[in-house]
Amino acid sequence: MIHLYTDGSARGNPGPGGYGAILRYGPHEKELTQGFRHTTNNRMELLAVIVGLEAVTRPDLPIRVVSDSKYVVDSVEKKWVFGWEKKADFGKKANEDLWRRFLRIYKQRKVTFHWIKGHAGHAENERCDVLAVQSALGKGLLVDEGYEKGVLNAGG
Repeated sequence: MIHLYTDGSARGNPGPGGYGAILRYGPHEKELTQGFRHTTNNRMELLAVIVGLEAVTRPDLPIRVVSDSKYVVDSVEKKWVFGWEKKADFGKKANEDLWRRFLRIYKQRKVTFHWIKGHAGHAENERCDVLAVQSALGKGLLVDEGYEKGVLNAGG
C-alpha cells in the first residue's frame, strides 16, 4: 500500500498558498510541494491530494490518503463530490476545476481516505504543514489559474 500524507496552507485565505505531500511506499519516500501567489486553503488541501495521486506510477497499488482536511475527506467519503458530478452541479460549487481534475485521477486509482486532526503531533502531517507554509512564503510563486480566473470572472 502507498501512503499519501497531505496538507495545504493559505496565508490570509485567500492569499499566498502552498501544498505539501509525502508519498511513502515501503522504504521509498518522496516529498511534493509548490506555492501559489493567490489561492485558498481548501484549494491547496485538495491540490495536495491531486498532485500526490498523479505522482503515483503504480495505479494497481492501493493508496491511503491521510489528510487533516474535513473539506476534502468529507467530500469524498460522504460522496458529495460524486453527487455533484452526477447532477452536473459543479458550476455551483467552489473549486470546480480541481474537483474535476481530482475525479479524473481518482477513478484511475484505488484510493481510501483517512482524516486526522491537524496540528496534533502527527509527524507526517506536521511535515506536510511545514512544506505547505514554506512554499506559500517562498519566491517564484505560481499563478493558481483556476482561482484567479474565478475571482476575475466574479468581479473580485
